[in-house]
Amino acid sequence: MNRITIYSTATCPICDKAKSLFKKWNIEFKECRVDIDKAALKEMLTITNHARTVPQIIIDNKWIGGFTELTELHMDGELDSLINT
Repeated sequence: MNRITIYSTATCPICDKAKSLFKKWNIEFKECRVDIDKAALKEMLTITNHARTVPQIIIDNKWIGGFTELTELHMDGELDSLINT
């Protein structure tokens, strides 16, 4: 089971950046395409309190936000503790 979910669309370059970072760090993730999966969109909206942008990133059922929040967690050294638990 993947502990990380990325809600994305096919045309989002920032989504591609987020996915590339996880691949670079050898961290598995599940991608949910909200542009083609209405159930995934509904799920994303519920989890994120109706966030309107992608990517939206969930780690262990905890919403961390988007690409900016992901990079901030990484730069602050807090991402490792979330991933390695």
